[in-house]
Amino acid sequence: MKTLGLSVAVLLLSCSVAFCQSQYKVIYSFAGSPDGAFPVSELVADAAGNLYGTTESGGNDIGNCYPGCGTVFELSPAGGSWIETVLYSFCYDQICSDGSGPEAGLVLDAAGNLYGTAGRGGGGNCEFGCGTLFELSPPSSPGAEWTYTVLYQFCLAGGDNDCPDGANPFSRLTLDASGNLYGTTSAGGAGGPGTVFELSHGQNGWSEVVLYKFCAGGFPCPDGAAPMAGVTFDKQGNLYGTTRDGGTRSGNGVVYRLTHGQTKWHEIVLYAPTQPEGATLLGATSFDSEGNLYSTYERRGGGSGLGGVFQLSRKYGGVERSLYFDGPNGAGPVSGVLIDPKTGYLYGTTSGYGYDNLGTVYQIAGRKLTVLHHFTSDEDGISPQASLIEDAQGNLYGTATGDAFHNGTVFEITP
Repeated sequence: MKTLGLSVAVLLLSCSVAFCQSQYKVIYSFAGSPDGAFPVSELVADAAGNLYGTTESGGNDIGNCYPGCGTVFELSPAGGSWIETVLYSFCYDQICSDGSGPEAGLVLDAAGNLYGTAGRGGGGNCEFGCGTLFELSPPSSPGAEWTYTVLYQFCLAGGDNDCPDGANPFSRLTLDASGNLYGTTSAGGAGGPGTVFELSHGQNGWSEVVLYKFCAGGFPCPDGAAPMAGVTFDKQGNLYGTTRDGGTRSGNGVVYRLTHGQTKWHEIVLYAPTQPEGATLLGATSFDSEGNLYSTYERRGGGSGLGGVFQLSRKYGGVERSLYFDGPNGAGPVSGVLIDPKTGYLYGTTSGYGYDNLGTVYQIAGRKLTVLHHFTSDEDGISPQASLIEDAQGNLYGTATGDAFHNGTVFEITP
């Protein structure tokens, strides 16, 4: 069984820049509107090596967003450099009926279609819109534009603050083998604290079904509340995810599993941290080859409040190992981890601390944590919010946000 098996003493073995052998480079810096700004999502790659992602702002300066309501972009390798193309700018009208402010990564199907979420816009009974699910289809001929389609608008039915179908999807979608899409909303449902949903395509178009409504039994929401991450399938077709709130009266969130019964899905709470070991669970879940589950938490109670990585053991059914960030090696991981299928190494990002409180990229190999990169300048990118992806050569790709004078970056790192 692979375990983290790390102690605070081991964490201090994190290498300095002088001794790390990793190679980091910025492959694209965003220029702001209309180019896009502030990428906070993970990337996805196609078979040709093109990268796709979203920016939270930038694009068209229309509607209630400034400067711009976000974009979907493509980065294409070209002779040692990368060329960016904005595939879509959100909010083509004043009410942003197409969505606005995408914060999640995209998923790609076999035909090259991209699917994603926009947490706001789309109308509905929310102050800035309740969000949309969308599709971008590649052009039918070279040089033509991609086709953008709104697949679903949340909370168009119901009264004020009543969104039985969910509201504000901020997480990445999951695509199954039949082309159905699965995701979460951070609000709406039974009492307002979120849902897990399925979006499927039929003869009459796309339709949404709520698979689970959190906190139907009321406070303190022992089943969890406000999921900010998407869901992950295991080999048996069960869904796994995390929630930011609920679980206990102190509301530290849960790791949950949804199992399909004869007529509905049933939830089981696998892990609910309690004080003083409480945590804020924001990251997506990942599985290693042995079926152990991994994720991250942004903050932690007790003597160390800087977040960490944890493993839920498939064999023992509980938290087998936890890793606590100590500041110099990072703090505040808000996304999950990437697991290399060949080596079993874990890779991820932290949003703060390191050298200048701008975040880090880290690797966990057996009992050793290595900082692959310390973010040290605005041109470098700051405070990465998203998990990483890996190409066939083992290169890692990710995004980093910006500040008032810089608009974020896409980076490549070779461990």
